[in-house]
Amino acid sequence: MHRFFRPVALLISFARIILRTYERIMRHRNRTLEMMALKSTTVQEPTTIETRCAAAGMRMTEQRRVIARVLAEASDHPDVEELYRRCAAVDDKISISTVYRTVKLFEDAGIIERHDFREGRARYETMRDSHHDHLINLRDGQVIEFTSDEIEKLQAEVARKLGYRLVDHRLELYCVPMDDE
Repeated sequence: MHRFFRPVALLISFARIILRTYERIMRHRNRTLEMMALKSTTVQEPTTIETRCAAAGMRMTEQRRVIARVLAEASDHPDVEELYRRCAAVDDKISISTVYRTVKLFEDAGIIERHDFREGRARYETMRDSHHDHLINLRDGQVIEFTSDEIEKLQAEVARKLGYRLVDHRLELYCVPMDDE
């Protein structure tokens, strides 16, 4: 009789393991479904980039939408590699080639602006209606945006003295910290 109970005990243990695994899978599935429902019911306001893409008649895939949102939320001027890292944290199916193509598409449409700050890599920001200039810290690559009425007046005055009317400009100041020897 002892031989009979041993296989039954093993079957019962095996059934318990299967049941626990099934319960874990179902809990995970339910959490996933809840998150999907939350995402679908949470209405996010379109970013400036998304609005401009729609105005340009651009088809907005989910991956383009993620890239647009990450760019719109950036407080710095990310390059494509940094943008890819941030986007992949949101959607791990985004490839770096998708980021490159989308950034080029947004740039060609005048939705984002490309900057080459002497680092050998392009950095991007949302195209703005208001003008600003950039100060670039050569030690750490930090980009600081600023505006200066005095600089704006001086540039217009220089152009006027040389017989021109200033219509646009880009000013980039490359600096090191004052305490840097």
